[in-house]
Amino acid sequence: MAEIHELSAVQLRDALRSGELSARQAAGHYLERIDAGNPHLGAFITVTAEQALQDAAAADDSHARAARAGDGTRVRNGTGLPLLHGMPVAFKDLTDVAGVVTTHGSAALERRPALADGALAAALKGAGAVSLGKTQVPEFGLTAYSENRIAPPSRNPYALSRSSGGSSGGSAAAVAAGLVPFAPGSDGGGSVRIPAAACGLVGLKPGRGLVPAGESTGDPAGLVVAGPLARSAADAALLLDALVPGIPGTPAPGYLEQTAREPHRLRIGVSLDSPWKKTFPFVPDGAALDALAEGIRLLETAGHETTEAAIRYDNRYPDAFTTAWTAGIGSARIAPQREALLTPLTRTFRRRAQLRSPAGLGDALGFLRQFRRDTIAQYSAWDLILTPALAQTPRPVGWFTGAAHGGGYWPAAEWMGDADDDYRKQCEYAPWSSMVNVCGLPAISLPVHWTGGVKGAGLPMGIQLVGRTGSEALLLQLAAQLGF
Repeated sequence: MAEIHELSAVQLRDALRSGELSARQAAGHYLERIDAGNPHLGAFITVTAEQALQDAAAADDSHARAARAGDGTRVRNGTGLPLLHGMPVAFKDLTDVAGVVTTHGSAALERRPALADGALAAALKGAGAVSLGKTQVPEFGLTAYSENRIAPPSRNPYALSRSSGGSSGGSAAAVAAGLVPFAPGSDGGGSVRIPAAACGLVGLKPGRGLVPAGESTGDPAGLVVAGPLARSAADAALLLDALVPGIPGTPAPGYLEQTAREPHRLRIGVSLDSPWKKTFPFVPDGAALDALAEGIRLLETAGHETTEAAIRYDNRYPDAFTTAWTAGIGSARIAPQREALLTPLTRTFRRRAQLRSPAGLGDALGFLRQFRRDTIAQYSAWDLILTPALAQTPRPVGWFTGAAHGGGYWPAAEWMGDADDDYRKQCEYAPWSSMVNVCGLPAISLPVHWTGGVKGAGLPMGIQLVGRTGSEALLLQLAAQLGF
């Protein structure tokens, strides 16, 4: 057998269900990799090794009891076990896991263990997964990079001087570096797709309402949804099968099984248009355009049709999105004496949210509903919309904040950047992601290009494919067809 971390998530799932590997072996192997790799990678904020080994032992005991009960055939083929029996995972540190502190990436919050699992952790634990810990996030998940004041920044496994993206950056780094086989992320403005693109992964943002959001902060526009970060479409589909709540009396979604099917010939609209373009003019760099060209080549080679798509976006979008995106931080429970511990960006947007009237928020939400209808109507001329995943290569650590960083993490005095400059840089870096959340549509990021010319060389760059409502299976089928 290959090294455990070299197995795909699907292969690891099969080895655990068959008994070829024990849950304790899998957990122990990944915990050793975390111990060796995390000090320079910064993917984990908290490692729960003792609890993970206890949970793995319980999974092994369950496997043994089923076998002793005379159900050996069902145990060997996995039908008598939960879907993710013994599979190691990690949760981004915005998700509550019972008995573990949820930091939200903030020095302004008191450290209190969560009393119960959040919806996302409950879903995956209920499917048999074993949690190894909590991964690095930006403060309250607000940014496209995973750097904060409480722990070292999450770094890109392909270039440690570069960011792994955000807000699911710690989880993406952990998957890309083989510290976990796959991981759930949450995406309210690109927070699965951005780090997937930065770290060379498949990242799926499901459509609104399909899976638990995985967040515990306010989200009045319904932007946030949880989705998988994985090394392949099949691995992402396996995790999505566990994330989607079952409906009594109906068949399971079977996303993993559906990845084996060939998608029909698709009409795909290619666009560089962005609703941020007028407010923050940007020019995609050469690597972004190379990724787009490679995506077009792969799609056309597979038999699909690509045509230019001119999408018109309302110029009022940036203000409305920012109002909705930052509303939750305005109502977050933070003691007044601890607000000085917030990062400049969080503190600035919290103050603005608190000064905004309820009518102002209502107007923004009303505009976004109309924006959703208008944008979906335009997208409907094609089966899928194709864009670059990012406009720039993964950014250097500290680039957004202006922080001069040597090692460890940033104390307050070293956050040099201006909040508005920080936000502008993020919108120019990832200008094609947030409108998909507003529309509530599924989208997938695929790592089609490497700046070094071959897979694994240089920096990864991806494409984004945006589907119609309910097209998660189609996006995964297409990803598998393209070799991911």
